[in-house]
Amino acid sequence: MRADVTSGHAVGFLLRLIDAGTADRVRARIGLPRPASKGLTQARRQLTAAPPWGSTAVPSSVLLWVLEEDDPDLNFVVWQHRSTDSGLRRAVLRGEPFGPDGSRSVRVHRSLRHHDLRVPEPVTRLGLVGALREVTTMGIARETVTMVTGRGDWVAVAEADHEQPLPGYARWALSVRPDCPPALRERFGSHAKFTHRVRQAGVLAGPAEYTTSHSPAAHVLKILSLGHVMFPARVRQAEDALRPLVREHLGDREEAWAVLAQLVDTFHGTAPELVVTAGAIA
Repeated sequence: MRADVTSGHAVGFLLRLIDAGTADRVRARIGLPRPASKGLTQARRQLTAAPPWGSTAVPSSVLLWVLEEDDPDLNFVVWQHRSTDSGLRRAVLRGEPFGPDGSRSVRVHRSLRHHDLRVPEPVTRLGLVGALREVTTMGIARETVTMVTGRGDWVAVAEADHEQPLPGYARWALSVRPDCPPALRERFGSHAKFTHRVRQAGVLAGPAEYTTSHSPAAHVLKILSLGHVMFPARVRQAEDALRPLVREHLGDREEAWAVLAQLVDTFHGTAPELVVTAGAIA
């Protein structure tokens, strides 16, 4: 058999979790070519010309993981994606860092330097915190929250909310930003309905949660397949979550890998469920 594009991405990601010799035998069995060898910088620059996920919806936290690389080329890819909210786009245009260092601004990609950084009138008149305190609708809240673009803004927001709780609409709009500090999001709300809505907005606890509890598997694995290029610091957590299952249920069994490649495009469950099912069928 020959793997198609989707199953190729999925199987390719999982093959990274076993030894190289076995992975090569599986590729030959299912007609999957070996991955091209490219430098990280070259691979990232190529992504700006050919967006890797196309129109595929991507959880907002995944986009944040990409921004944490503080790479201008990756920032451009994120800025272009339809799932990216206007607050993150504004942060990219301002060169705000998202990585753990955060001590220097990020160069803005040349294709983005002509974009305007319009500031909503209430923020111009009252400042960010003042405008948040004046929020009366969700629409106004969403527009105002786009002004939160960096670490300093989040510190100011947290201090203001501690001093006097912000309006409910403002708190909700802030909480669904993927870069909202977890401790602040927890302060805004922790009941089941709140956490469900945060999850619906694409905010994830981390790569392991995404890998093991989101579906369909083909969609998740397609996104993760570029993790070694787009969010290498985070993708290791996803690999660690799947590696024991892959080795136990697929291992060096070429037929099990062939079954997985046949199932992946139509499988509705999670990646762990896919791995276990393929192993059981084979």
